[in-house]
Amino acid sequence: MATATRRLALGLDYGSDSARAVLVDVATGAEVAQAVANYPRWTKGLYCNPAKQQFRQHPQDYLDVLVAIITGALKKAGKGAGEQVIAIGIDTTGSTPIAVDRDGVALAMKAEFAEDPDAMFVLWKDHTAIAEAEEINALCHGGKHKDYTATCGGIYSSEWYWAKALHVTRANKKVAKAAVSWVEHCDWLPGVLTGNNLPATMVRGRCSAGHKAMWAAEWGGLPDATFLAALDPRLAATRAHYAADTTTADQAVGGLLSAWAKRLGLKAGIAVASGAFDCHLGAVGAGATPFVLTKVMGTSTCDMIVAPAAAIRGTVAGICGQVDGSIVPGMIGLEAGQSAFGDVYAWYKRLLGWPLAGNPKLAALLDGLLPALEQAAAALPPAGDVVAVDWFNGRRTPDADQRLRGAIAGLHLGSDAPAVYRALVEATAYGSKAIMDRIISEGVKVDGVIAIGGIAQKSPLVMQICADVLQRPIGVVASDQCCALGSAIVAAVAAKVYPNVAAAQKHMASKIATTYKPSKKTAAAFAAGYARYQRLGAALVADARG
Repeated sequence: MATATRRLALGLDYGSDSARAVLVDVATGAEVAQAVANYPRWTKGLYCNPAKQQFRQHPQDYLDVLVAIITGALKKAGKGAGEQVIAIGIDTTGSTPIAVDRDGVALAMKAEFAEDPDAMFVLWKDHTAIAEAEEINALCHGGKHKDYTATCGGIYSSEWYWAKALHVTRANKKVAKAAVSWVEHCDWLPGVLTGNNLPATMVRGRCSAGHKAMWAAEWGGLPDATFLAALDPRLAATRAHYAADTTTADQAVGGLLSAWAKRLGLKAGIAVASGAFDCHLGAVGAGATPFVLTKVMGTSTCDMIVAPAAAIRGTVAGICGQVDGSIVPGMIGLEAGQSAFGDVYAWYKRLLGWPLAGNPKLAALLDGLLPALEQAAAALPPAGDVVAVDWFNGRRTPDADQRLRGAIAGLHLGSDAPAVYRALVEATAYGSKAIMDRIISEGVKVDGVIAIGGIAQKSPLVMQICADVLQRPIGVVASDQCCALGSAIVAAVAAKVYPNVAAAQKHMASKIATTYKPSKKTAAAFAAGYARYQRLGAALVADARG
């Protein structure tokens, strides 16, 4: 039953396949209730074309699950719980932008665009804008304009805001004519809930703007209009409808509208925090402190580290940005990651299970495939004959290049399914090592590693191999909803329960449940395996570049 004196923060986490709501006691950090719902249209595979690397999500999916997860969590929390919610925090995938009209309405919410994928959210893993990203890089590095890639690792990615906006603008004249601006999912949803959704005045989050839209205080915000117009005059118009300043995730963007409060069973006017990316608030939920690498391990990975500004000697090459105030306000947030992690294993499952797909009678066999592979692969020696590279969805970091592809080598007639699966797991661990090595080589120390996400909690094999390859202990957090927990933490700060994120983390952040310790016995084998991975990767790069 609900307690009269209890105060709850509501954390919303919008992932790739589903969204979840978590109610957290702001005094103790105890999770009171949670609810999860899948996106109905996405589940059916609508508006996506994997062969073209097109992945789109309908905004109505996000609103449908919003109602389902909040009302579901409140019901589980007991009578009166809605009256005890004092604030809402929201995280989403990113960069996941959408075109909006002059009134801030997402184009796909209008009848004439309801079935047009280009009018929908362009999901983070959509890679239809590779050519546009290359054009942005060429312009940044050509000498006529400021190098706006300086704070995002030196390479702009097809996964990010401007490349996606440019691609759709050029590909779809109808959408281009109707679009006044482009809005990230993590900014759109708080705008919808507070009514502050006019493109020119709505709050833009520091995480999304800094890491994906090349916003930086040192050059006065977004890239200047002359630069954007050189790409396409319509991008310069988009800039004119983008607020000059940005807001960190611990600040309120407004109060919950009465109409939404009634629909959701909450109080009108409660604080809605500025939106941020799921991985960033996952690090907050995990209790991220300076120089601790936080790995969010799911379909892809996001690797983050925060540090005081004085500890960063310059720009870190080849990562997904370093932004003052992202992840933990008051710190420099550095982001890196892998474009595919769990997606690599899911691909292998689909490959082997192709004859079983679509047959309900054989569904149990398909569901048991990865657990059986994991058990068999665990018995194999490290770094065997088969070696793989994990770039099945391109390379995010170090040095973004979405034209690259994965590979499996060293196969022979004795190679079996568990051996290939183990090689894929090792490849994802080697990709993690490449990221950590780059961060350290650029002068940022790594004092510890913690992990969150479904893979971290469900796959001992993956976690042990990662610890062995990194030769670092990896702590896995207890919370199974760490991103939503991070959203609840910033919500508590936005409601002024705590003065800052660090203070809130002391009461609300998750503890470490399990620590995987590296084995020195396997260190030499994995070092040799990593060297093979690097050689194969170099060959793939050479092949891709002709």
